[in-house]
Amino acid sequence: MNFIEATAKFQRFLETEKARSRETLRAYLSDLEDFRSFLESRGELPTLNDVNKISVFQIRAFIAGRFSKLKKTSVGRKLAVLRTFCRFLVREGFLTNNPAQSIRAPKLDKPLPRALSVDDVDRFFSRNQEELKRNIAIFELMYSSGLRVSELTSLQLEDVDLDSGWVRVLGKGSKERYCPVGAKAVEALRNYLPERMMVFNARPDRRGIKAVFLNNRGAPLSSRHVRRIMKTFLDSANLGRDASPHALRHSFATHLLLGGADLRSIQELLGHASLSTTQRYTKVDIGKLMEVYDKAHPRSGVQGPKG
Repeated sequence: MNFIEATAKFQRFLETEKARSRETLRAYLSDLEDFRSFLESRGELPTLNDVNKISVFQIRAFIAGRFSKLKKTSVGRKLAVLRTFCRFLVREGFLTNNPAQSIRAPKLDKPLPRALSVDDVDRFFSRNQEELKRNIAIFELMYSSGLRVSELTSLQLEDVDLDSGWVRVLGKGSKERYCPVGAKAVEALRNYLPERMMVFNARPDRRGIKAVFLNNRGAPLSSRHVRRIMKTFLDSANLGRDASPHALRHSFATHLLLGGADLRSIQELLGHASLSTTQRYTKVDIGKLMEVYDKAHPRSGVQGPKG
């Protein structure tokens, strides 16, 4: 079967068996036409006359040729279409195996949240000063120490040393690190902990729970709950359109950089295994942990750990 006949048969399959939308069909057929034109430009007449001749080398060359012209998302979509097309040809007996299956899709860059300005952060905290003491402590700690939401919800009472101004964090891959806590966050946590104790005492069935942040039933807050709280109060400060709950962690890194912190120190504070990951946050390679933090963070003012 030649390429054009195979494409028409594939189109009928998408329409009848898969019930794909008109827009999806148009996109699939456009990408297949792009591949056909590529083969034609290379003089690949055997492949055009017999789809059994489609090879992994042709697909690799086609994908490689699109990298300089298209976004990674578009290149990845074209590869996905060819995988689906070749899977169909295998099913119909026109190919013995799928030559596109072994080709890795381009790794997509995850978009970063927009960093809030220092003024935005001040507005965020001022708009939410009447919020629950627990929520204020969450906001302050995430911005003060750059914690991930999952790290915040897994924080235990024994991990917090307010006298020294540090928290012990268990990050990705169970990697432990110590993060300084700024004066504002220390104050917010001191205000919250008596409130936590009241919730704790009201629920004797929760006595074994040592999580710092609890819901009103005395159970540990979930990451989803924290994200919902954060999103609600970013919206309340008119920051929701441009920011996400992860924005406080991103802002933490950006504001430290602008305050003069070096990239290695920020890497350590964020718990990144690779410096290149930190560079995604800062977009700058500039090249003493506690001294840097105390001088650079807008809401710091803590003393180092007692030795």
